[in-house]
Amino acid sequence: MTPTDAKRPLQLNDQGQLRHFLSLDGLPRELLTEILDTADSFLEVGARAVKKVPLLRGKTVCNVFFENSTRTRTTFELAAKRLSADVITLNVSTSSTSKGETLTDTLRNLEAMAADMFVVRHADSGAAHFIAEHVCPHVAVINGGDGRHAHPTQGMLDMLTIRRHKGNFENLSVAIVGDILHSRVARSNMLALKTLGCPDIRVIAPKSLLPVGVEQYGVRAYTDLAEGLKDVDVVIMLRLQRERMQGGLLPSEGEFYRLYGLTEQRLALAKPDAIVMHPGPINRGVEIESAVADGAQSVILNQVTYGIAIRMAVLSMAMSGQQTQRQLEQGDAQ
Repeated sequence: MTPTDAKRPLQLNDQGQLRHFLSLDGLPRELLTEILDTADSFLEVGARAVKKVPLLRGKTVCNVFFENSTRTRTTFELAAKRLSADVITLNVSTSSTSKGETLTDTLRNLEAMAADMFVVRHADSGAAHFIAEHVCPHVAVINGGDGRHAHPTQGMLDMLTIRRHKGNFENLSVAIVGDILHSRVARSNMLALKTLGCPDIRVIAPKSLLPVGVEQYGVRAYTDLAEGLKDVDVVIMLRLQRERMQGGLLPSEGEFYRLYGLTEQRLALAKPDAIVMHPGPINRGVEIESAVADGAQSVILNQVTYGIAIRMAVLSMAMSGQQTQRQLEQGDAQ
């Protein structure tokens, strides 16, 4: 059994439907396309006078954030509420675990609240997988970002953004620029783009911010920004993680901007209709020029809108997959 095969049963039920959403690694193209199609159908909900559908009525979604995040937490809350779920949000980073409680203890206390789904964000890679492996049966776990490992809903909202602006992935050149080494967003995007058939995926960064063996993701690595941006259709800028700047990986933020910051002049190297993306929060003047972030080619605010629809899709599909699995198991027991 390959590592990818080993991950499949944890995320999927016996019929191949989504049950947990932990990583894009190993998920089939058909399932990623289903997530995108489902999210497309939810976009019009946000334009209604009453922004609600009853798919998760009577269900409880617990947002468990061991790591701070305003944008991800807020969009998951909105997504769950638009699906009519009851929502509890716990900022665990400022509560029990800071007092010495273990992850397992926290999990057991949350289970006692009879939640149907946990959305988990954690600074440690693999935390969401750990919780999914140890949670009560039929409780869905959604990874809201874990360490340097994965941010699958961000990856999928980026894919929805690309698909809505470019139509498909089969003929695209996509450049991911910046702190590739520390970025869970970069990993999720590389996996998603490859699975969805993008033929030209480029990562651009200083050598000190490129992971060893990054080519295993099916990408081409560049250390020269001008060379990497030439004729691309999509530019995904990453946040330069300031907390990593003290590690000697870069001389300074100013030096990074001089060599890798996305300016109007550098964007002109891409195709004229190229779109510019960023997972946020943006460090203006560090990884991107304000004129670009606010310019006509920027779709950064669209990403936030699409993020709500993607999270609605994932929440509803995982809950449906859990219910189907329960029915299958009940049928086998009879």
